[in-house]
Amino acid sequence: MATLADLSGALLAAVGVPSESDQDPAIVLAPAERVCLFLVDGLGAELLRAHPEAAPFLSGLGSRTLTAGFPTTTVTSLCSLGTALPPGEHGMLGLTLAVPGTGHLFNCLRWTLPDGQTMDPEKWQPAATVYQRAAQAGVEPVYVAPAEFEGTGLTRAVYRGVRYVPADTVDDRVARTLDALRERRSTHVTVYYGNLDAIGHMVGWGSEEWLRQLAIVDDMAQRLAEGLPPGSALYITADHGMVNATQKIDAESLSELTEGVALLGGEARARHVYAKPGAAQEVLQAWRATLQGKAWVVSRQEAVESGWFGPRVRDAWLERIGDVVAVPYADLAITAPTMHPIEAMFTGYHGSMTAAEQNVPLLEVRA
Repeated sequence: MATLADLSGALLAAVGVPSESDQDPAIVLAPAERVCLFLVDGLGAELLRAHPEAAPFLSGLGSRTLTAGFPTTTVTSLCSLGTALPPGEHGMLGLTLAVPGTGHLFNCLRWTLPDGQTMDPEKWQPAATVYQRAAQAGVEPVYVAPAEFEGTGLTRAVYRGVRYVPADTVDDRVARTLDALRERRSTHVTVYYGNLDAIGHMVGWGSEEWLRQLAIVDDMAQRLAEGLPPGSALYITADHGMVNATQKIDAESLSELTEGVALLGGEARARHVYAKPGAAQEVLQAWRATLQGKAWVVSRQEAVESGWFGPRVRDAWLERIGDVVAVPYADLAITAPTMHPIEAMFTGYHGSMTAAEQNVPLLEVRA
C-alpha cells in the first residue's frame, strides 16, 4: 500500500518538480498548476467510512487508502509528509524518544527537554524537506495553520522552506488557503486542521462532539473545493486514525512493567521502553508476559528487521528506538499517569498498526 511519504513525492511531481528517486512512483497524480493538501489530523479511513452521514461531501468523493507509517502519530506522519521519507530515514520515530547518551526523553510534538534544554530542529531532523525542493524548483510552498505553531521546533523540523500563513478560525483558514492558491500559478499549499483529533482524544471518535467536528471538516473541504481556481487540484488526507480504548494498563504502577526500565517513551499505543544497562532481555520477557494477547511486544532489532519503521533505519537513529517496543492490537492504552496525566485520561488513542489507526484516505477534487 502507498504511504504518506509516497504522497509527498507525488504532489511535487504533479506540479512539475522532478523526482529524486529512480524507482517507479507508488502514487501517480495528474499534472496541475496548483496543488492543495488539506491535512485533517485524525481522519482515519475506517472512521470516515463508518460515518458517511456526517461527511456527505467527503464520502461522495472517490477514495484511495494510504498507510500512515509507524508509529501512527502526528510527529511521525508530518515528517513523512514533509520529507517524502519513511520514519526510519527521517528519524521522528515516536512522540517521546530517548536522546541517546543523555538519559533524557525528548517530546517531539511539544519540542521539550527537561531542565530547560533545547533541541536544534535541523540536527534532530536534518533531511531536506519537500518544501525546500519545491521552492528551489520555482514552486511556492505555503503552510496555513494556527498562529501558535509558527516558528516552533516541530514546524522548523518538518516545514522548513514554507511561507507560513497563520490562520486560527475555519473561515480564515479557508480564505487564506484560497488566497494563496490564487496568488500565483505554481503553488503547493498545505492547510492543517487539528480539532477532530483533539476531540477524539478527549471524548472518543464517533461521539456526538466528534461527529460535529467531522461535519466541520466536511464543510471546510467543500468550501475549499468550490473555491479552487482553474488548474488546481485539492487532495484530502490525514496523519493517522484512532481507536477508543476500552482497557488501560498503568505502566508506572505494575512492578512487572517497571523492573529494569530506565525510561518509558513513545505513547499509549506505541511504547518505546528503554532498559537499564544489561536488563533489556528481562524487560522484553516481562512485557511480553504481561501484555500477552493484547499487544505486539518485540525487541528493537525485531522491530527494525520486520520493517516497522520502513525498509531501513539509519544507524544514527537506532538508539532512539526503545530496547523494547510494545504496540497494543487490542483496544488497550498503556498509560503513564504520573508522567503524562492528561494522556492517561483520554478516550481516543492512536500509535499502533491496526487498520483503524494506520489507514488514511486520499480524496481528490480537481478544478
